[in-house]
Amino acid sequence: MSTSKAPSRRRNARLLIAGAIVAGLAASAAVVWHASYSAFSAQTTNPSSNWTAGTVGLSDDDSNTALFSATGLKPGSTGTKCIAVTSTGSLASAVKLYGTNSSTTNALAGSINLSITQGTGGGFGSCTGFTALATGAGVYSGTLDAFGKSATSYATGLGTWAPTGSGSETRVYQITYTLDAAAPNTVQGGTASIGLTWEAQNS
Repeated sequence: MSTSKAPSRRRNARLLIAGAIVAGLAASAAVVWHASYSAFSAQTTNPSSNWTAGTVGLSDDDSNTALFSATGLKPGSTGTKCIAVTSTGSLASAVKLYGTNSSTTNALAGSINLSITQGTGGGFGSCTGFTALATGAGVYSGTLDAFGKSATSYATGLGTWAPTGSGSETRVYQITYTLDAAAPNTVQGGTASIGLTWEAQNS
């Protein structure tokens, strides 16, 4: 009798274990099913942000050619030419004119009078059609020597032009030089040179 009861107990134990496993699997499946369908959600999204820098652009129509190349000057010699400067930037800016690499011998630059006027019309080398601005036309009036020593960078540059940045804008500069009628004998054979630079910085 004792030997027949032992297999029966083992079978019952196996049945209990199998039942527990089946019940556990069923419970686990119920949890997974419940988890899969228990969350509500909502979201809102702001589209990708973008950044683009503005520009400051400046050019002229000189084709890399010097505005003046005058020789054989004598007291009273004079000349006038124009140059068109164009702003193409997208930012509002302020444009200043200054001299670079100025040099002179026999102090000739001190006897050359320089006049710079801003306006519209005309272009490189020719002032045909030039019209001075109604206000703020005068940029500089004085000697070449003083211009070269005082207007040497953007910080000390001259002019009142302030492009808005809303489109292409052009300003024409009329430049006139005159060798002083009272220039001293000592300037004979003298030389003078200077580069003209227009620079724009956003405002």
